[in-house]
Amino acid sequence: MPAGKELSQAELDQRVLVLKRFRELLVRQREKFNSYLDVLSRQKSDIENGDVDDLVAHVEVEQSIVAEIFAVQKVIDPLEDMYRAAYRGAEPDGISDLKSTLALLKDEVVAKNEENRALLKQRMEMLRHQIMQISNPYTKKKSVYAEPAEPRSLDIHG
Repeated sequence: MPAGKELSQAELDQRVLVLKRFRELLVRQREKFNSYLDVLSRQKSDIENGDVDDLVAHVEVEQSIVAEIFAVQKVIDPLEDMYRAAYRGAEPDGISDLKSTLALLKDEVVAKNEENRALLKQRMEMLRHQIMQISNPYTKKKSVYAEPAEPRSLDIHG
């Protein structure tokens, strides 16, 4: 800030509001990522156990969490621009820690998600292989429905 230029109370209040809202959204985003990590852990156990119903439920929860993460991020981006404009060069305590925590959580989410995908792909390949190994006992037998039925008797009394 240039020497001799004092901030008005309104500008100071606006900076404080931007900072509070920005911090609040970063904390909320961190909570969403932690929820996402929890769901990914449960998905991994569902894949390993072959529990399709629970896996489907967790995928639905995952989709809603991802939607919430994107919604919060849409608000964070413009607020971060306001925050940068208000705090040119001087970053208040805690914000950089929150940002680095979020970056680590994002990386962890991506890694866990890729791990679950690989595990699911492996599981699907195993199931395909098992299906191919199943022999159908009726493949060589002639079906009673294979040829049209021939009439054997005729009722003429009607």
